[in-house]
Amino acid sequence: MRPWAAAGLSAVFLFPASAALAADPGDTLALLNRTITAAQKLNYAGTFVYQSGGAVETSRIAHLVDASREFERLEVLDGSPREVVRNDNEVRCYLPARKLVLVERREGRRGFPALLPASVANLTENYALRKGSMGRVAGIDAQIVHLEPRDEFRYGHQLWMDPASGLLLKAIMLGEKGDALESFAFTQVQIGGTIDRSLLRSRYEGQGGDWKVQDPKATESRPDEAGWTFRNPPPGFRKVAGLKRSAGGEQPETAHVLFSDGLAAISVFIEPLGQRAADKVETGTSRVGSVGVYQRVTSDHLVVVLGEVPSAALKRIGDSVERRR
Repeated sequence: MRPWAAAGLSAVFLFPASAALAADPGDTLALLNRTITAAQKLNYAGTFVYQSGGAVETSRIAHLVDASREFERLEVLDGSPREVVRNDNEVRCYLPARKLVLVERREGRRGFPALLPASVANLTENYALRKGSMGRVAGIDAQIVHLEPRDEFRYGHQLWMDPASGLLLKAIMLGEKGDALESFAFTQVQIGGTIDRSLLRSRYEGQGGDWKVQDPKATESRPDEAGWTFRNPPPGFRKVAGLKRSAGGEQPETAHVLFSDGLAAISVFIEPLGQRAADKVETGTSRVGSVGVYQRVTSDHLVVVLGEVPSAALKRIGDSVERRR
């Protein structure tokens, strides 16, 4: 999942079976690997649009690689001001309307245009990959790649890459009926060259005053050691992280377990009900744009499952949560 977003919209392209059979999976994987490298190793700056349901948001991004370090700044240009500044693995989210800075440490990156995992070698287990036709994004001729799900537990994707640099220019997540659930697309982009370092500095840094810094502590944990097990997760999804999060004070600790198939991610949060009555907690599935949510109560705990996956995947993993005996 993304902290802030931005993107564009498109249609589903259909190709004859002969075109799909003619595609070389190895060639497609090589193209995806170039896209991963480009998002991490290239300098780039531009403006992109994010669309999900009826929500549309425009953002400006600047990314700089200096020796072995990465710097990035994302500024949301619509609505309430928001800004995300990253120095390697430290991410600071500035919320000026609340005079609040959220600090987080992240090992991985999943924001546009770095949407692909560190390795795409295992994607073929869950997705059929094929090259499509050429498209055009932000004035650049782009190669389209299709990732088609092999079952009902994940969505399909269409990716537009710059053939020269490999940078991802546009991405669309497709629903079960082929509709566009979410999209990102550059409207203007500079690839390579010199990036002005002033574009990477927060406009709110050092303002002082009544700004608050919130640095929630998260410690690595194994869910089974915490007394929880997952007996039947969706096929292809594996546990990739387990954390215990504390908001401080007398707030109860929340177990956070992350599952991924290499592209899609599902977060499971488990927290004590506390003073809340089980019959007063809203359960079942809901959806906000491309993000689905499933809630249930078990063993005096609230289980919340969310992710950009079909409801079948959310419910299956949520119903598989059990207290370890």
